[in-house]
This record gives sequence, C-alpha cells and structure tokens, in this order.
Amino acid sequence: MSWRVQLSGPAPGDPLSEALTLSEARSVISGGFRAMAPWALRFWPQARLKLAAVVSGSCWLTADGSQAPLLLGAGDVAVLNDVKSVQLASDPGLAPAEAAPMFGPGREAIVRITSHHQEHGAAPMEETKVPTGPSTVIIGGHVALNATGEELLLAALPPLTRIGAESAEAPVVQWILDRLLHELDAERPGTHHASHQYAQLLLVEVLRSTLAASPESFPTGWLRALADPHLAPALRRMHADPGRRWHLEELAQAAAMSRTNFSMRFRAAAGVPPLTYLHHWRMHIAERALLDDEMLIAPLASSLGYASESAFSNAFKRTHGYSPRNYRAKIHARQQSEALTIPDS
Repeated sequence: MSWRVQLSGPAPGDPLSEALTLSEARSVISGGFRAMAPWALRFWPQARLKLAAVVSGSCWLTADGSQAPLLLGAGDVAVLNDVKSVQLASDPGLAPAEAAPMFGPGREAIVRITSHHQEHGAAPMEETKVPTGPSTVIIGGHVALNATGEELLLAALPPLTRIGAESAEAPVVQWILDRLLHELDAERPGTHHASHQYAQLLLVEVLRSTLAASPESFPTGWLRALADPHLAPALRRMHADPGRRWHLEELAQAAAMSRTNFSMRFRAAAGVPPLTYLHHWRMHIAERALLDDEMLIAPLASSLGYASESAFSNAFKRTHGYSPRNYRAKIHARQQSEALTIPDS
C-alpha cells in the first residue's frame, strides 16, 4: 500500500487554501444591527480574529481606543486581529454604550438600535420598531481557528485591515453581504447552514482582497511573501510539492531572480530563509496528518521528503519538543480530557 500525505480539498500549490484547511478556519457570523444616527457602541471581542462588515450606510471604527478612527462605507469590511476593544459609531466623538446587553440569546439576529439622548454622545438603546429613516446596517462575526491557524493567520495579519468597496473583490463581497443580511433577516429553513457557507466565502474574498494590497502592509510572514508577485511563484512551487528536495537555485529560477537576491528578498518578507520556511510548512502538514491514527510515521516521513523515519522524528522533535508518536499521544489525551469535561445533556 502506498501512502501520500495530501490535504483534503485544496489543489496543490494553493497556499491560501492549504493554510485555511490546516487552520480549520471557520468564519462564523454572530449577527448584526441596524442603527439610526446618532449612535455609538463599544464591543469587547472574545475571538482573536474578528470581521465587521458594513452592508449599507457608514460608520466610524476605532480599535483599542488608541488608533485614529477609520471611516467604513457600504461594502467595506474591517478585519480585526487580536484587538481588545472596538468602537463603532455614527460619529467618533460620541460616548459609546456597551453593546453586550443588546445582543445574545433570545435577541433577533439583526438588532435594531436607535438613540434617544443627544447630550454628551448619544447613548444607544434597543429599538422595538423598524427605523423609518436611512440607517446603517453592520454584520459582525469571527474566524474560529485551531492552534496552527493562530500561528499561521494571526501572526501574518496586521491588527486592523480595511477591505475597501473599491477593491476588485468588492462586487462579490457586497453580494455576499446582501445574501447574509437576507438570510439573517428572513430566518428561513436552512438559514444557519446557508449563513455558514456565505461566511466562508466572505472570509476567502476578504483574504484575497488583503493579498492584493502592497506586501509592505503585512507583518513579516508567509502572507507577505505570498503577496509579493516576485516571490509567490516560488512559494506556490514549495506548496505544490513539499516533499521534494528543493534546491535554492530552483526556487530562485521560479522567481526569476538570482540566488542571492531571492534569498534576501524571501527572508525579508517571510522572516526566515526559503528552505527554513519549507521545513516549517512540512511540520504544519505533519501536525495535521498525525491526527489520523491510520497515518504511519514512516510513510509520512517519506512523503515529506525525509530519508528515514528517524530523520523526520528528529526534525519534528526539534520543532515541537516531542517525537511524532508522543505528539500524537499528547493530542489524543488532550482531546479525551476535553470530551470528559462536556456535561451530559
């Protein structure tokens, strides 16, 4: 029997799809609100990676109370990475009300909010009637990630990214937002499943638009390298065949650069040399593969380009502090412990 490690789903050589698969990334739309000006709300995100999308109207976003307010218009999406507090408002000078009491179980998916106080910043209140004037509609959600995903995505994204309505992906993003609003408003049979699918598409389009930005807008990491059109071809080749014994000359040729220039540019973008990056990617693949009890260590080692099981085990242990077998046992023990903490219904 022949074994080959292959990520389920994405085609080889698609680093973004592979990273999302390894991360078990799930975009979850938690709900939204319609707001009549003047209004201001403060949120305390529980998830580390959050999305806030303006379906219609506009608002000001302030993250962690320190950055300059950012104006968001219809079709804009803000990606918030490890932000502790977020203020959304019709006017950044308004004193915000705490949003938590207005959302949660038993509330509508799209909460209607208005303001009844004009002094010192309007204090928003939940409204029971549909607003009759123009309003701003915002949908919020988060991206659930496993430990690998936190390492891959959180470290690769800036704290705040705006995906503008002028981007190439904007028409698709606006269509997805309209569909999400329709599903959340209508609450038809299958709404939960449909919303999940649209949310996943929204995540992909947002990340595609992010990659279209200048590489310098990213922190050092794999996304910055992927956003660099000179480095992306080499990156895709490594992802297409991670088990190959790649040589620096081959990767430099794929980037149409000299070996020295390629190495320097790759390290500046990714933070590590090309072959070190390849090693880290192999380790991420191994982590995922080891969750499968039927995956044998020797075939896994071979498929990732190691000459022997011991060579792979040594490389894995240097990276993780555990041998592959001990890592698998540790993960299974943790999963069993977590299962035991779930109370019977």
